This record gives sequence, C-alpha cells and structure tokens, in this order.
Amino acid sequence: MELPRRARGDELLKPGELTRLRGRLRTVALDHDLASVIACAFDHRTRMLPFIFADTRMAPAGVRAIGSAMVDAGFDKTRIVLQQWNRNFRPSRMQLDGRIPDLFMVSSMSLHSEECMDLIRDAYRIDPAHRPLIIAGGPHAVYEPYDLFSANPARPGSADVVVTGEEFVMLSLIEVLLSARGRRESMRSAFVRARDSGALDDVPGLVYSRGSRNGVPEELIDTGMQRLVGDLDELPHPVLGYRLLEPPGRHATLSGRALPIDQVAKKSPISSLVLTFGCKFNCPYCPIPAYNQRQYRIKSGERIAEEMWRLNKEYGFRYFFGADDNFFNNKSRTLDIVEKLARAEFDGVRLSRRVRWGTEVTVHDTLQMKEHLPLMRDSGCRALWLGVEDMTAILVNKGQSGDKTTEAFRVLREAGICPMPMMMHHDAQPLYSRGSDYGLLNQIELLRRAGAVSMQVLMLTPAAGSKLLEPTYTSGQVFKSVGGKAVRPHMHDGNYVVASNHKHPWQKQMTMLAGYLYFYNPIWFIVALIRVKTRVSMKPANMQIIGMMGLVMTIARTSGWAARLMFGRIERLTHPPVSQIPMRSIDGTPAGHDTSVTSIQIQRPLVRHPAPTREMAR
Repeated sequence: MELPRRARGDELLKPGELTRLRGRLRTVALDHDLASVIACAFDHRTRMLPFIFADTRMAPAGVRAIGSAMVDAGFDKTRIVLQQWNRNFRPSRMQLDGRIPDLFMVSSMSLHSEECMDLIRDAYRIDPAHRPLIIAGGPHAVYEPYDLFSANPARPGSADVVVTGEEFVMLSLIEVLLSARGRRESMRSAFVRARDSGALDDVPGLVYSRGSRNGVPEELIDTGMQRLVGDLDELPHPVLGYRLLEPPGRHATLSGRALPIDQVAKKSPISSLVLTFGCKFNCPYCPIPAYNQRQYRIKSGERIAEEMWRLNKEYGFRYFFGADDNFFNNKSRTLDIVEKLARAEFDGVRLSRRVRWGTEVTVHDTLQMKEHLPLMRDSGCRALWLGVEDMTAILVNKGQSGDKTTEAFRVLREAGICPMPMMMHHDAQPLYSRGSDYGLLNQIELLRRAGAVSMQVLMLTPAAGSKLLEPTYTSGQVFKSVGGKAVRPHMHDGNYVVASNHKHPWQKQMTMLAGYLYFYNPIWFIVALIRVKTRVSMKPANMQIIGMMGLVMTIARTSGWAARLMFGRIERLTHPPVSQIPMRSIDGTPAGHDTSVTSIQIQRPLVRHPAPTREMAR
C-alpha cells in the first residue's frame, strides 16, 4: 500500500523549476486579482497527549507554506483559517475583500478528515454561479485522495480537485487554469474546461472527478505521482505565510483583516520550519520514505539561519521546531547546517543568542553525531525528539537497544540538550516484565533514569501509505466498531486501541495510560524541581506540568473507550480502505493512488477536447 515511485532519475524537479514557475505567475497575477482562503481542518477531539497545547500553539507549516507560495506568486489576497483557532468557521459565509473568494483550499491530516469533509460540503452549498474552486490537499490528500470526493448521494459535496503533492503542484494547477481563464470568468468554470480538454493531465500530482450522477462523481482521474523539489532553498519564504493568519475567534465569517503582526508570536509562540525531508530507514509502519520517493532533501544552513532571523525580527519568534523526518539522516549535510547556524550573525548579534530550536532524530544517528552534540547546542538546539519506538528492537530495528539508548540520552544531557523519547506500544509488549527491559514500564523507567524530559506512548496503528496497512487489515486486527460505537478517523491517532489481536485489548488501552501516569505525576515533578540546576534547567519540571494536564484530558477522552473494549462486542474489518468511486490514471491504467480492484477494472481512455483558450472563455 506504499505510494509508487516515479522512474529513477525522474523523482525530482529540475533545479530552479519552482522558482521559474513563481516568476511566471507573478507576471500575470495582477491581471487576475485572485482572492483565496486556505483552511486547516482540525478535529478538537484529538486534543490530548502527546501533542496537547502544541496543537493550538504552533500554526501548522503546511497551510502556511501554501499561503507563502500564493503571496510569493503575486496573489496577496489570501487568508489562512485554522480550525484550531476558529472552530465555528463556515466557508459558505466567507468573504474576502468584500467578495466570495475565487479559490477555497482545505488541508487536512487523516485524523481530521471528518472536519475536512464538513468544510468541503459547506463550501459546496454556495450557489454554483458564485462557488469558488474547491481544492483539497495535505497528508490525507496525499495518501487517500479518493476520500475527499463524496460517494454518498444523500450527502453530496466533493472537492473539485485534490492536490496530492507540494507547492509546485498547486502552483502548476493555477498556472494552467489562468492560461485558460477568460476575463471575469470564475476559476471553477476555467477548471471545468481545462479538465474536460485534458489540460490538467500534464500536471502530475492531481486527482479530479469526471461525470456526475446524483451529485456523485462517476470516476476519478489520477495524473500520477508528483515530482519533488530537490533544493528546499527554492521554497517560498515562510515569513510570508504568517501575515495571512485569521485572528482566533468564534465567528463563522472572516475578520476584516489578518492577525496583527505583533500578535502572531503570542498566539503561535512556536514556529515550525521545514529543514530537511526524508529518512534512510524503511520502517514498515511509516509512509515517509515512499512519499519522498527514497530521496533526502535539505535546506541550506544559510537559508535556515536567515529564516529564523527574519521570523525572530519581524514576529518575535524565539522557539522553532524543525519539521524533519530524521534531521541526523546524513551526517555531513547535518554538520554543514548546524555549523552555519552556530556561526550565523545578523546585525552584530549571534543567531544562537536569539533562538532555540529542536527537531526529530533517531538513537542510532544520535550516537553517530555524539562528538558534535556540543556544536548542536551552540547552534541553538535545546531538545531532540528521538524515535525510540521499542528499545529491545523487537517491534522495529533502527539500531537501538537499551544500552545504546541510555548512552544517547547521556551524551545529549551532557551537551545540554533535552532527550524527548517517542515510544510505540504493541500487542506483544506487557505492562511490566521481570528480569528484562521488554515491558513498557521497564522501558519508561530506563528512559526516565537516562534523563528523558518528556514521553510519548502511542499504540501502533496502521497508517495509510505504509507497508503494514494492508496486512493489518486483512489479518482482522483493525476494529470497525466496539460496543456499537464506530471507529472514527480522529481515533487513529495512536491514543485509542483500534487495531489489536490481543485477547483483552482493553488492557492495551490501560497500559498506555499507566505508562503516562508512571512518567507524569507529582512525585517526578518535585524531583524535577530539585534537579533544576542541571543544564536543561526548568524544562523537565515544565514538561511534568504540561504532561499532567494533558494526562487528565487523555484519561477523560479514552477511559470510555477502554470500558467499551472491556465489555463491548468488537466488529473487525478485513480489507483496507479503497475508493468507492472508480479510479484510473490518465491513460486508463490503474491509478497510482489507489491499489483497489476498482481502479484496475476501468480501462476507458480519456475523451480529449480542444485545449482551452482565453478566446473560448470569452
């Protein structure tokens, strides 16, 4: 169920291609005067450990990246709406610059897909004569684009087109539409003509519908896998996206202006930044390597330093989180970045005196970097989230072990960097094991003694786009419902046991809570206060406070599910999710984003029409 890879040598865009595309759009932007609204879907039922508080205090990088791309391409009339801050927002009531926007874009993770579809359906209620072009994107679109088209005649409302790629795909779509758009013509009308003529088929990374019966698309067309930007320095500057944020509020409509610049860092005190993409490991539960087509992409140290400096200077950001898959993936490239960050100086001030940052790494690569960890601290790094998963390497082997993990945590602490472990719980792991480190509590105790500052404990759950997805379903591990309650998308966050072959799955649910309670409690809070003079300062004590508050919400949200697991009847699924709408590629062969039998059955060729022109539109 992994995403297919483009032909070797064709995975990446040509150098400068994204930059040239943005330049071309800037030359025509004034002629079109586009207004766009970008929404980030968010299901508030996911608010619990381990991401509690950060989920609403860090404006997501994805929607900001699209906003930055729009502004950089000359489309300044753009607003970003975060459902984290604006849960009552209704697209059917939105107006920007006194008019219904030309484009409505919505980004979503799979966890938030129900809220995403609600936003799409609400936008679909707008009179077709004035309805904006509805574009869906984000992680959910990348792995399950078909899920963003309604297959239910009783609940019509689908995206017009789904972007299964990054900024380049979205901007390429807009370029094609603007080249065909007539004066005063709606973007949605231009899209329909471009779609029907086949003009979109040369843009890899799109899924769109053709035909309609009772409000349900007759088929979906997949234009293939995207090409990736190889040099991340080509990405639009993130400083642009922060100017577009909708102020937090309870209104269904949009405010008259974006969040004031002096309020941005107060509402979102942590800034997420793209530093690198890709990971050399190939864990069966992870879709990341396939998404990156086995490529490792980086941003230069000079560019990262400049981004941090401008964000600090213009907005006051002091704390940054690197949106990396594995920052230590390539030692030489990592060293080049941190050396530049450690030496960076702006206006006579060292960058490392103004900013603090953290990101994700692995135990194995941390040990490879151990002699350079002091340099990491000099660059401003103060915390690293480590994918420990299972220290015995029984679940997955990434070169970790109890001794290696302990050593990695020791050298991090000695360098003044907080170790933040991320654990995965699974069916075979007991709560406690005598005489070994296999039990969850055994491992948490080992990590605590080694100096862990925070703790993540999540149940292994099948992820779309991973190798484990199909066998997990076909083996009957995935729950359809428990005690009459259906498993919903927001429950696939690792906090709920929704896939298990354990005889008593409620024990797995309680084991995770016990693990959190063992780590986050008043006793260890007091201990952290006593040890406050260490190089990591107040961080452990602060994380204990956050963890205990988050644990209260986690218990409140998951204890009822534990009771259902204990007493309720469990219905199981036997097949992974597939498209309910026939899906195929542009040449009639199976679609890359759908491996179901449905996509193989459809072999009809596309009906080509003349390419759309401005004259046709007029």
